[in-house]
Amino acid sequence: MKKSGKRRAFAMGLSAALWLLAALLPGLQAADERRVVDVVTVSDAITPPIGEYILKSIRQAAESGAQAIVIQLDTPGGLDLSMRDIIKECLNATVPVVVYVSPSGARAASAGVLITISAHVAAMAPGTNIGAAHPVAMGIGKADETMMEKVENDAVAYGRGIADQRGRNADWIEEAIRKSVSVTAEEALRLKVIDLVAEDLERLLEKIDGREVKLASGPRVLKTKGAEINRREMGFREKVLITISNPNIAFILFLLGLAGLYFEFSSPGVILPGIIGGISLILAFFAFQTLPVNYAGILLILFAVILFIAEIKVVSHGVLTIGGVVSLVLGSIMLFESPDPALRVSWSVLVPAVAIVSLFFVAVISIAVRAQMRKVMTSREGLIGARGEALSDVHERGKVLIGGEYWNAFSREPIAKGKKVEVVAVDGLNVEVRENR
Repeated sequence: MKKSGKRRAFAMGLSAALWLLAALLPGLQAADERRVVDVVTVSDAITPPIGEYILKSIRQAAESGAQAIVIQLDTPGGLDLSMRDIIKECLNATVPVVVYVSPSGARAASAGVLITISAHVAAMAPGTNIGAAHPVAMGIGKADETMMEKVENDAVAYGRGIADQRGRNADWIEEAIRKSVSVTAEEALRLKVIDLVAEDLERLLEKIDGREVKLASGPRVLKTKGAEINRREMGFREKVLITISNPNIAFILFLLGLAGLYFEFSSPGVILPGIIGGISLILAFFAFQTLPVNYAGILLILFAVILFIAEIKVVSHGVLTIGGVVSLVLGSIMLFESPDPALRVSWSVLVPAVAIVSLFFVAVISIAVRAQMRKVMTSREGLIGARGEALSDVHERGKVLIGGEYWNAFSREPIAKGKKVEVVAVDGLNVEVRENR
C-alpha cells in the first residue's frame, strides 16, 4: 500500500510538472523567437565622429543579439581613413550588416560606394543613386600625376577585393573609381552592384528574410520578417561632435574665436567675448583634427589678425587693414583642402562670414584709433583748445563753462557774458580764455 501511494504521488507530481512545462513553453518559444533589428541613420559626410557612431552601433547590435543592423545611408562621401574603419568593421562583423541607401533622393557617393558594397546585404530605395568613387572625391586631395596614379590603383585594388569577397560586380566598382560613373538603384541591381531594391524599411526586412549571409563567425540565416525595429539614436556627445565637425560650423567657430579674443585684448575687462572666443577656438581646433585642414589657410587667417592689431599701433592709412582683409579672404578659401564639397566651406557661408568678420575688425580698429586720437580732457593739456561759454563778464576774472564744468577764468581782453570762449592756457585752477570769434 505504501509503494502504491508513493507511485500515485510521483505520478501526480510528474503530471503537474508536465502541465507547468506545457503552460510555460509558448512563452519560452516566444522569447526565443523575439526578433529585433537595429537601425542607424547616417545622412552626412563620413567623418571620424560618424565612423565612431557606426562602429559603436555595429558592436552594440552584436552584443544585444540583434538579427541584423541596418545602416540607412545618404552620404556625399567623406574621409578615406574613416571609410576604411567602417569597412573593416563590416567585413569582420559578427552580426549581419545591411546597408540601405534611402530614402528616395538619397545617394551613396564616393566613400559611400565602398561602404555599401562591404555590407552583407546591399540595398537601395527607388530614386536613389550610387557611384562617383574616384579617390580624389574620397578626401585624398590634390597630388601629382604619379602619386595620383598610385592612389587610384590602391583604391581599385581595395574596391575589387571587397566586391569579390561579397560576390558583387568588381568591374563596375573599378569603373566607379577610375571614371567616377554613377548609376540608379535599378541599374545597380541589374549590374549586380547591390542585392535588391526595396521601397521602404519594412519591405526591405521582408525581402531579406530567409537570406543566408556569411559572417566572420560563420553562416547565418536572416530572420527579419516582422522583426521589432530598434533605432539606435546618436547620443548628445555624438551629436555635438558631428555638428562641430561640419566644415561650415568649424569655420564659423574659428572666426568667432579669433574675433572674441581680439575684442577682449583690445578692450580688456569685458571678459565675456574672451570666454566665448576661447571656447570657440578650442572647439574649432578639435574639428580641424577630423577634417582635411590646410595649415597655410590657418596661418593666413592668423596673419590677418596680426595685421589688424598692427593697424592700431602703426599709422598705415589703411594699408595694414586692406592687407588683413585680403589675407583673411585667402586663408578662408584655402582652409579646407578637399575637392569634396561635403568637406569644404560652402560659399554661401564663407562670403557672409568673411564680410561680417572683416567689418567687425575694421569697426574695432576705427574705435581704437579714434580713442587714441581723442584729446585727453582730464589733463591740463587737454583743456587747451577746449571751447565753452562765458557765464559772466570776463576780464581780470570771471566764470566760464568748459566741457560741462565751471572754471574761474581771466582774459587779456574783455569778454561779454554769453560769448563763446576758447581756453588758451591753464594756471592752476584758473584758465585763460579768449573770445572765440
